[in-house]
Amino acid sequence: MIKSIKVMLKPNNKQKTKLFLYANTARFAYNWTIAKQQENYQNGGKFINDSTLRKQFTQMKKLDEFNWLNNVSNNVTKQAIKDACDAYKRFFKGLSKYPKFKSKKKSIPSFYQDNVKIKFTKTHVKVEGFASSKKSNKQKINWIRLAEKGRIPFGENVKYTNPRFTFDGLNWWVSVGIETDSDYSPSKTEGIGIDLGIKDLAVCSDGKVYGNINKTKRIRQLEKKKRRLQRKISRKYEKGREGNRYRKTNNIIKSEKQLLKVSRRLTNIRHNYIHQITSEIVNRKPMFIVLEDLNVKGMMKNKHLAESVQQQCFHEFRRQIKYKSNWNNIRFILADRWFPSSKLCSCCGKVKKDLKLSDRTFECECGNIVDRDYQASINLKKYGENVLESAS
Repeated sequence: MIKSIKVMLKPNNKQKTKLFLYANTARFAYNWTIAKQQENYQNGGKFINDSTLRKQFTQMKKLDEFNWLNNVSNNVTKQAIKDACDAYKRFFKGLSKYPKFKSKKKSIPSFYQDNVKIKFTKTHVKVEGFASSKKSNKQKINWIRLAEKGRIPFGENVKYTNPRFTFDGLNWWVSVGIETDSDYSPSKTEGIGIDLGIKDLAVCSDGKVYGNINKTKRIRQLEKKKRRLQRKISRKYEKGREGNRYRKTNNIIKSEKQLLKVSRRLTNIRHNYIHQITSEIVNRKPMFIVLEDLNVKGMMKNKHLAESVQQQCFHEFRRQIKYKSNWNNIRFILADRWFPSSKLCSCCGKVKKDLKLSDRTFECECGNIVDRDYQASINLKKYGENVLESAS
C-alpha cells in the first residue's frame, strides 16, 4: 500500500526563484506537447507517443533560442511531456475531458522530481539541479528546509514514488508516496452508519454527534473578516477603474494576499476538524463504515442552502473517511443515492414519503419517534449489514 505524505517547504529567496523556474519550464514542456499533438492531428497524423516527443524536445534544446531549457533538470521536462500524453490517453478512454493548455495565471505551479535522485533528511529535502557547480559549498542551495521535522521517512530502504513540488499561492509543498504495510485489523463485529447534514456535520449510528464547526465564534469572526476584505478590494477596483478596464495597484495585490491568507485559514480549520472526526471514527475499529452518496451538485442549486453546503465540505469528509478506511482494512460502503435513509422507519420499515426537510423529528404510525438524522444513520448501518450478507 502506498501512503502519500505532503509537507510544507521553507525555501529562501534564491530557492524560490529556482522553484518557479522549474515549474514554468514544466508548464512550457506540457503546453509544447499539446501544441505538437494538435498540429499533428490537423495534418492527419495519429497520436505521438511520449518517447518520440522527448527525442524531439532534446533536439530542440540544442537550438540557441531554447538554450535556457538546459538550466533545468531533464527529468522535469521529461515527466511534463509524459503527463501531457497521459492526459490524452485518459481522454481517449473517456476518463477525463480534452487536455487544455496550462495558463500562466490560472494553473497551479508544479513539477516532478526523479524518485531515485530525490533525497530526504530529518529537516531537509534535496532537489536535483539547483546548483550549477558540484562544489560542496555551492550544493547548499539544493537542500530546502522542511516545515515539519521527521514527517517523511528517510533511509536506504525507503522507496519514494511520484515526488511532486506544488505552489498553492502562499507556500511551496512537497508530496511523495511511500510504500507501507498495514497490519491493522478491525476488532469489532459491528459497523457504523454516518449521516451527513447541515445542522450537525455527522451523526453516527452509535449515538455520537459531531456538530457544525461553522457555527462557532472563531469561524464566524473569520468569515466576517473575509467579507470585509472582499468589499475593500471591490471598492479599490472601482476607484482605479479606467473606462472598461480595471487597474491593479500594489495596494490591491497586498489586500488580495491578505484575503487569500484568511480563506486558506478557514479551509485549513475546516479540513483539520474533518481530519479529527474521521480519525476518531476509524480508531473505534468498526467492521465497516457506511456513508450516503449525497447529490452535492443538486444541493448547491438551492440558493438558500448553497453556502452552508459548501462550508460543510461533504466531499472532503467522504474522501478522508474512504482512504483512512482503506489504510486500516475497514470495509467502506457507499449507499445508493436513492436509498431513503431519512424517510425509512428503522422499526417497521415503512417509508414516510411526505417527510419535509423542516421536520427534524421522525414520527411513524408504529409509535417510533426519533430524531431524523439519528434514524438515517441507523438505516445506513442496516444497509451495510445487508450488503455484507448478500456478498457472503
